[in-house]
Amino acid sequence: MSERNIPKVYEPGTVENKWYDYWIEKGYFQANGDLSKKTYSIVIPPPNVTDRLHMGHAFNNTLQDIFIRYHRMLGEASLWIPGTDHAGIATQNVVEKRLRKEENLTRHDLGREKFVARVWKWKEKYGGIIIEQLKKMGCSCDWSQTRFTMDENLSRAVREVFVQLYQKGLIYRGEYIINWCPRCHTALSDEEAIHQDHASHLWYIKYPIKDSDEYIMVATTRPETMLGDTAVAVNPEDERYRHLIGKNAILPILEHAIPIITDAQVAMEFGTGAVKVTPAHDPNDFEIGQRHHLPTINVMNGDGTMNANAGKYNGLDRFECRKQVVEELKTLGLLEKIEGHTHAVAHCQRCDTVLEPYLSKQWFVKMKTLAQPALDAVLDGRIKFHPEKWVKVYKNWMENIRDWCISRQLWWGHRIPVYYCQDCDAMIVSVETPKTCPKCNSTNLIQDEDVLDTWFSSWLWPFSTMGWPEKTAELQRFYPTNTLVTAADIIFFWVARMIMSGLEFMKEVPFRDVYFNGVIRDNQGRKMSKSLGNGIDPLEMVDKYSADAVRYSLLMLSSEGQDINLSESAFEIGRNFANKLWNAFRFLAMNLEDGVQYQTPADLKFVEFKKQADLADRWILSRFVTSAKKLTESIDNFKLNDAILQVHSFFWGEFCDWYLELIKPRLYGNDPAAKQFALSIALTVFRGTLKMLHPFIPFITEEVWNNLKAVDEPDLIVSDWVKWSDALFNPEAEAQMKLMQEVIGAVRNIRGEMNVPPAKKADVVIKGVNRHLNSTVQENIGYLQNLARVENVEIGKDVAKPRLAASAVVDELEIFVPLAELIDINVERTRLDKEIERLGNQLMAQIKKISNADFVSRAPEDVIAREKQKKVDWELRLEKLKLNRASLEV
Repeated sequence: MSERNIPKVYEPGTVENKWYDYWIEKGYFQANGDLSKKTYSIVIPPPNVTDRLHMGHAFNNTLQDIFIRYHRMLGEASLWIPGTDHAGIATQNVVEKRLRKEENLTRHDLGREKFVARVWKWKEKYGGIIIEQLKKMGCSCDWSQTRFTMDENLSRAVREVFVQLYQKGLIYRGEYIINWCPRCHTALSDEEAIHQDHASHLWYIKYPIKDSDEYIMVATTRPETMLGDTAVAVNPEDERYRHLIGKNAILPILEHAIPIITDAQVAMEFGTGAVKVTPAHDPNDFEIGQRHHLPTINVMNGDGTMNANAGKYNGLDRFECRKQVVEELKTLGLLEKIEGHTHAVAHCQRCDTVLEPYLSKQWFVKMKTLAQPALDAVLDGRIKFHPEKWVKVYKNWMENIRDWCISRQLWWGHRIPVYYCQDCDAMIVSVETPKTCPKCNSTNLIQDEDVLDTWFSSWLWPFSTMGWPEKTAELQRFYPTNTLVTAADIIFFWVARMIMSGLEFMKEVPFRDVYFNGVIRDNQGRKMSKSLGNGIDPLEMVDKYSADAVRYSLLMLSSEGQDINLSESAFEIGRNFANKLWNAFRFLAMNLEDGVQYQTPADLKFVEFKKQADLADRWILSRFVTSAKKLTESIDNFKLNDAILQVHSFFWGEFCDWYLELIKPRLYGNDPAAKQFALSIALTVFRGTLKMLHPFIPFITEEVWNNLKAVDEPDLIVSDWVKWSDALFNPEAEAQMKLMQEVIGAVRNIRGEMNVPPAKKADVVIKGVNRHLNSTVQENIGYLQNLARVENVEIGKDVAKPRLAASAVVDELEIFVPLAELIDINVERTRLDKEIERLGNQLMAQIKKISNADFVSRAPEDVIAREKQKKVDWELRLEKLKLNRASLEV
């Protein structure tokens, strides 16, 4: 292999496109073949069909790709099913906005059928762009298996589940308070209602007692809803209001009588201890209304405006109505006071509109029956969470689960499979569209207008993507899946519900392990968002730094389940590592000779290996064994950050920085056999390291592997996972090399601190009473001479300390470097005196600064800590300078 064949600079753009196309062409991402193979499967958390790749997607899918590539190299039939979610509200909103902007039309102008056809057309043209973008990240999904939540077979699964749950009495239709988005005009589940703290008010309103001069005062955060009040409630234990129980209050403004009732749900300590009861506009009030058989009066329209029940406020926006109601209460003398009050207000997850608790007829799933088996599956260990802290969160939610509102007032989505006969009022729940009414044979049937919550199809994803309700070979082979990688913010939306549906319909958990990845934040710890303008486009980073660099950097910055604070400069971590790998490859390749057989330690007889191997060889192979084992254990235990740190430390800090330097004398020497042996060891370790790195940085490792591999060897992506021999583990060699590294490091430090010119070789005197340590250094003296620029070395227990020598201590060894022939002693004394004076003055000023009471009282804690650390660092530096200065005295 000649130098002209290997580019000096690695060019990832060409390499990454080349290898991805090649892998696709060879069918490496498909899990076909030997049916006797152990299986491993993952289903992708389906991104919305409207999505573009953001850094969270890049991170999440990199993690999945690491697992799938690792298990593929273990020889397992590894299936990663990709796909997208139809994303009901999000997709409908995108198309509606486009329709309004480009044609000045609403969906109602088109009608349902034509509008849905428009959405499908949009989906075919623009939907799924993220799938193509994931390929740029190196994701090795089986793209022939790509699914969409509204594919016909997945839609059938949705209808089948609805019908089965309905027949079991677990799906019902009822009138309840739900979360209503006036902007999206649809119901939302509790999990889709995102609570944000609002600095608002408590309005204290006086309700006159009928036929009395008394009044009862209530406190409310939503005075506009008082127009729908049907009672005032107090706690039955509240002595303050005992004399008013059973009487009637006059509802201000509308001036009709409402009863004063008791209910144990009323908190005596909140506000005045008396509450207005508005059953149509508050979930707690709705429950009170049900218990006391109160009428429900809805005073709002679906768009957030007031309706005819609001009297003269009919047609006003709800927040404008609030202002006018407050003003009228002031005029009537019925507004006692206004207090500041911060409380959590629900917002639409999709459009951020303030939601309205709204009385509406909707479809629900009874969750408690489904939740208990799903809770048990996690608590008994059939499903493991990584990190484990999420079990507590999951348990709390499952134990307090509420029924799931699954109907949405949208046009895009899975239409609810319920049909109503217009002639006899029969309701038909059916997987297939009925032609006639089973009760009266009428053909006059109308399907329910609503669609199902997007998550109603997503919760079936692990088995619907494999062909359920059909008993497919794929389902039999790959279900349950092995690993789910997802963000913790959808633990309730998706993870919990998938576990429920898997146990209900497959009688088996949908996956064995759930790995919760952290959130990508900016370098200030803020969540990335369009409004803040702090997002980092992963595709731009891929173009600038490479996909391998993006993947590697994200892994280096992550720890199990923790959020990542990210800045663009962080991607230099991955680029620098890729360059290091490329340079190591070039160095080895330049030294290879055509026609020479480079053997691995396994090819050699053990006795022959021991005879030829020196300390560096025994050490690097031992470290390789340790690193390979630790890396493999880390991946198996979902400690991916530990895994990447392990291989990074080994490859850069041990193989490149030490071993390649230690073998240079053999590579550049006159002994062909020694050169061949050193290269054999180096290649063995380097090739094994490529295997360890492949799941993390697949492109550059494949490129390098194919430049080194034998013709009959497989490509790296389908090669066996790294193997090691425990016989090569050598603690003695590791201990001896650790000593040599510390001795070399000590001499290097002395040279640097004393300004010894790099070109000058130093003499070293080592005094040691430990014969074993002395002999270790003596036997490997060449390492010290080559790596620390040393000429002569004297070792012994009785050697004298040279004059004008800098010193260091390593273990039981005293190390001296005579300086008289290396530097101008007087010049160095002067330099050190000036530096000691400068640093001493700087330290005094720092001590004064951190002792200043005004500074300590005003500065943030992190600034104070930083300034105190400076003082400690400078004290240590000053002490070292003084020691160096002392070494220059006769």
